[in-house]
Amino acid sequence: MNLPKVVSDLIETQNSFDSIAYANCFSETAVVFDEGKTHNGKKEIEHWIADSNERYKATIKPVGFEEKETKSLLMAETSGNFEGSPIVLTYHLEIADGLIQSLKVTG
Repeated sequence: MNLPKVVSDLIETQNSFDSIAYANCFSETAVVFDEGKTHNGKKEIEHWIADSNERYKATIKPVGFEEKETKSLLMAETSGNFEGSPIVLTYHLEIADGLIQSLKVTG
């Protein structure tokens, strides 16, 4: 699967539970929407993913990818310490200048 570098980096850092490197995939003003909450800015995203890694130990395996201008959809089998694991989640990404500007996770 041919993925943009920032998406490949996001997957790699998620699967290695490296919250700092994960946050570095995002712009300083990026926004993440997950589990009904909004996380604004790179530092808040770093705290969010560190907490998520601690709670869920989730890894992701890409199963599909669609790209349209700056909007991209990553479909990934997500496995971890949560009910129903593994499930396929969709990662709605907006990418500009090689960094993620926004991410919304839906299931």
